[in-house]
Amino acid sequence: MAVEGLADVLADGLAVVFIGINPAPVSAAIGHSFATPGNRFWPALHASGFTPTLMRAERERDLLSLGLGITSIVRRPTSQAAQLTRRELADGGRDLAERLAGIHCSWAAFLGVTGYRAAFHAPAAKPGLQPGTIGGARVWVLPNPSGRNAHYPPAVLAAEFTRFRLHTGLPDRSAPE
Repeated sequence: MAVEGLADVLADGLAVVFIGINPAPVSAAIGHSFATPGNRFWPALHASGFTPTLMRAERERDLLSLGLGITSIVRRPTSQAAQLTRRELADGGRDLAERLAGIHCSWAAFLGVTGYRAAFHAPAAKPGLQPGTIGGARVWVLPNPSGRNAHYPPAVLAAEFTRFRLHTGLPDRSAPE
């Protein structure tokens, strides 16, 4: 689905869909997710074993062959998530639940606790496993990989992604064969 120039990377039966809060204007302009310089999503994905190589945003569709996908809660690009209204986040959460239900994925991995809390009325949520499901998918909240998130330096961010991968039971694809 198009997101103001940014397409979702989704397919039926994915193991994990990584869900950002909303696209950055740079990503929307380039047409690829997590393309903003300084975003640590791709390095964390590889360091945690989700991908066999360090991927670049332009190769995002290659994730589908690994059972992984990407989308966002809100489709409107902004330079900061704080520019989104509570209503946009709540409406985006409902839209996201419908999209997830339509693809039958196993896990919904939210990239940022603040967006998850606002979109799904979960003010006490913390990173990690969440109760219940969204669109039939089990829910995990990861730290936001934005370079602005100083609370999670790259090694700690990768460790959080690894903790999630281990919980899903997915193999370590970064290990040499």
